[in-house]
Amino acid sequence: MKAEGEIRVPIASGMDIVPARAEGRALANRLGFSKTDATLIATAISEIARNIVMHVGKGEIEIKPVDEGSRCGVAVIARDEGPGIGDVAAAMEPGYGSKDGLGLGLPGAKRLMDDFEIDSKAGGGTTITMTKWRARTDLERLRDQRNGGDRA
Repeated sequence: MKAEGEIRVPIASGMDIVPARAEGRALANRLGFSKTDATLIATAISEIARNIVMHVGKGEIEIKPVDEGSRCGVAVIARDEGPGIGDVAAAMEPGYGSKDGLGLGLPGAKRLMDDFEIDSKAGGGTTITMTKWRARTDLERLRDQRNGGDRA
């Protein structure tokens, strides 16, 4: 079941990367992120989606808004049911794997986002969760208080 504002983009070919990027950028824009941060989010999505296509063949990118009161963000969860990443530490080293993408790979996506986690099991697939945050403005916090919200 999808949460409000959640977007799921199936990834099965290179053509699926473009709509995944566009959805991430659009959500970032709706949430008030700068154009620069929206581009960073889209680029991180590109790299992770390209990894799915190149190394597994198919998976899914979930993009959703997140809110922690004083900050809001765009969370990106990439899932696949591939063989898993044999050596996560090595995969996080610059230059690991193929150069067919933008040359950023997993370490680049991690640098572009604020939070980044990998859960990978041999034969059990990989889930990458990454989030880009922005501080909520004073006006947003005041509006929430007036509307009865309990955000700080």
